[in-house]
Amino acid sequence: MRKIIVLSFITLDGVMQAPGGPTEDVSGDFRFGGWTVPYFDEFSGQVMGEQMDRPFDLLLGRKTFEIFAGYWPDHNNEIGAPINNATKFVASNTIENHPWNKSVFIKGDVAGQICRLKEQDGPDLQVHGSGNFIQTLLAKDLVDELWLKIFPITLGGGKRLFAEGTMPQAFKLTESKISPLGVIFANFKRTGDVETGSF
Repeated sequence: MRKIIVLSFITLDGVMQAPGGPTEDVSGDFRFGGWTVPYFDEFSGQVMGEQMDRPFDLLLGRKTFEIFAGYWPDHNNEIGAPINNATKFVASNTIENHPWNKSVFIKGDVAGQICRLKEQDGPDLQVHGSGNFIQTLLAKDLVDELWLKIFPITLGGGKRLFAEGTMPQAFKLTESKISPLGVIFANFKRTGDVETGSF
């Protein structure tokens, strides 16, 4: 059985929009694109490399797929090679094929098809970016693990990782590290339902 692992860069107030550059996603007049860049250092690169060094396939929304497809095929380096070699499962009702190798498109009953993907043998499914698509995965309770990179800034507005429709879920912290620049790398595993009590 394959796990779905969401890897997200988020701010302290939960924004995940356009972490990598000013023009990555300007929807909603977002003006802080590239907010992660000042915080990347050798430590962060090493942690990211460890996460990308495990066998994985990709599960992506259309917009993130198009961003990746416009960049990674021309960057088959240490980080790019695993991405290029992974099977890319893409949720899209508008794209049916693409020249980027090992790209598979999912439409129609996306949640049902993803459930069947999880039941197959194969590497875990990593979700990068794909902010809108992640909302579907969270609402359908399909996310097994969250590998978050939490940056020491707030932006006030922008697309958030946990938006409307997120299901109540309990997670367990399985690993954490802090970079010299204050980025918290925290991995969480889905454990079950939310428990409540009183003091």
